[in-house]
Amino acid sequence: MAKDVEQTESQNPRLLEEFSPHTYEQWKEAADKLLKGAPFEKVMITPTYEGFDLQPLYTYEHAKKLVQWGDDLPGKGTKVRGGSNGGYRQQPWWISQELTLATPKEFNTIARHELENGQNELNVWLDKPGRDGVDPDDSCAESVGVCGTSLVGVSDLAQMFNGVYLNYISVYWRAGLSPVALAGLYFAYAERAGIDPKDLKGCIEADPIGFLAENGRLPFELSHAYDEMAALTAYVADNAPALQSIGVQTHVYHNAGGASHQEMAFALATGVEYLRAMQARGLKAEKVAPRMRFSMSIGPNYFIEIAKFRAMRMLWNKVLEGFEVPEAARDIYLHARTGLWNKTKTDPYVNMLRTCTEGFSAVVAGVNGLTVGAFDEIIREPDAFSRRVSRNLHHILAEECDLTKVIDPAGGSWAVESLTEQMAESAWKLFQEIETAGGMVQALRDGFPQIKTQEVLAQKMKKIHQRRDVIVGTNNYPNPIEKALEPRNIDYKATADERSNAAKKAREQAVKGGTHSALQCLSQADPVADPGVVVAAVAAAKAGMTLGQINAALRENKSGSEQVEPLKMQRASETYETLRAEAEALGDKARILQVNFGPSRRYRGRADWTSAFFRVGGFQVLSDTDFNTVEEAVAAANESQAPIAVITSDDQTYAESAVELAKALKQARPSLYLILAGAPGDNEAAFKEAGVDTFVHVRVNNYEMNQQLVQRLK
Repeated sequence: MAKDVEQTESQNPRLLEEFSPHTYEQWKEAADKLLKGAPFEKVMITPTYEGFDLQPLYTYEHAKKLVQWGDDLPGKGTKVRGGSNGGYRQQPWWISQELTLATPKEFNTIARHELENGQNELNVWLDKPGRDGVDPDDSCAESVGVCGTSLVGVSDLAQMFNGVYLNYISVYWRAGLSPVALAGLYFAYAERAGIDPKDLKGCIEADPIGFLAENGRLPFELSHAYDEMAALTAYVADNAPALQSIGVQTHVYHNAGGASHQEMAFALATGVEYLRAMQARGLKAEKVAPRMRFSMSIGPNYFIEIAKFRAMRMLWNKVLEGFEVPEAARDIYLHARTGLWNKTKTDPYVNMLRTCTEGFSAVVAGVNGLTVGAFDEIIREPDAFSRRVSRNLHHILAEECDLTKVIDPAGGSWAVESLTEQMAESAWKLFQEIETAGGMVQALRDGFPQIKTQEVLAQKMKKIHQRRDVIVGTNNYPNPIEKALEPRNIDYKATADERSNAAKKAREQAVKGGTHSALQCLSQADPVADPGVVVAAVAAAKAGMTLGQINAALRENKSGSEQVEPLKMQRASETYETLRAEAEALGDKARILQVNFGPSRRYRGRADWTSAFFRVGGFQVLSDTDFNTVEEAVAAANESQAPIAVITSDDQTYAESAVELAKALKQARPSLYLILAGAPGDNEAAFKEAGVDTFVHVRVNNYEMNQQLVQRLK
């Protein structure tokens, strides 16, 4: 067979040899001709918020540097191609859907259903009191069971995991300020259920810097949080090696409007801060690194996000090399979550499409775990339908797209390799700035991440308001007959009463002798990398102590606090959503008569563009009729009584009829606010003299103009 192939190749020259290769310069020359004088750099090259440009075409020359670096096989060298040599064929990504059910009973019902339908990592958020480290009756009632599960003691865990085989799945605990206390409850439950801690997989997340950045305060000094982190890390390293204990979350920076390279730099700086803190407490970096989980948001730019995760692997490998971690331990666990920045309340079903491309980019980049947010998560508590759609996206990517059958599908792509290199360089430069300024905590104290993300946010919002960055269904392509999703009314007061009673009952039923002994052990323990602290927390949990009691004992006599300016979450669509609500509150006053003058086939594009321009502001645009005479247009204006009218036609008709039409409309209705669609050019003075108040065209800021019109009508 090989001989036959050899003979065939010698007899038939390769097809491509008949065609001479083309250079990038030749392609650019051809593109310039098609542009017909428009500047190539302005039309074809796209600036990014990460500080480099997206090219219209990539060649080997663009990617040559990283291709040389990335000659390693997956799992080797820089780790840019993945943390293991088998990729998803060896270990598919964990399907890690968030469950934020208010009570343990509700959690168990939904968790079992999700696991039966393909989820294999339970992503568990504690509610706000739990994340703050207190019991439900020691917190405001309005926060109990909101955006997470209310957890009191071991009996709650028994209810949460009834019928769940923890040794076969992974659990990702979002612990907030309760990592050691939660670990005590979790390991106590595991012992009761007969589960070997070595069989527990997942993460009990301790991320005090992330908590500080989001909330702006810690009720104790960071050093105390590091002490607990070190104790938990030492314990799991020896007793539960498949568990992680340190989290590095960057969602707060993404959701504040930050750029992808900023998210990476802040993650690197936070990770380095934790490594140094653990080293100061006697833990070696090679022991700490496998206990870390990086949880990052996925943005909307498909290629940028692939590059982000690939570059993050490469840069963390570089950091660990600097800490003299052996190559075999220089891996990074990357958990990805679809971001909230670009999710919308308007036209919310488009969110399904957004999470699809985001999940796709994360999987192509080779993340270890993935959370796909529900399409309605920013509006209401997700239900069975929205959870099912999000969960099934994983199955489509794995089983219909066959992405578990290929290793590093992005490897070798000149575009992806080039963007990976540029992303790495941009993030590393910012990371070095943070290090030079004193590290991540000092940067937060100085307001550095806050300022940097606000700078990018301002750039993004400017483009969004100008519609240069499109949010489908919000600032472009609106659905004028859209019906808002109905909120789901949840009786959180009843939940707060139930959970507060459960906390009081748990404290009353605690084994008093064991509780006293456990309290004494906890308050006297030195948590500096001492796994005995976790042992004491387990004993306290077995004695019946609650999450809040264990935290209080751990922090007895712990003085001080930490405060910074918190980063402010803002979604891209919020300003438009507020504007639409204001317009809709005006009722019939928020109407615009679109005066389509002359046969609309001559200006159909302008007419559609104009109606969409005002509909995204929440206006009812009356645009169904074409008017052939001035009299017809004036009659329609009188009949509609719309307070605003926009004359829409082609430039030739404007030159012939706009002055006459504007004068007639103003004479019939002097209070009418009159707009003309299109740039007026040399006719601006004449049009304004005839009664045109302003003009709308592609250079007009969409949000500002719609906002001015809404304020005018109030």
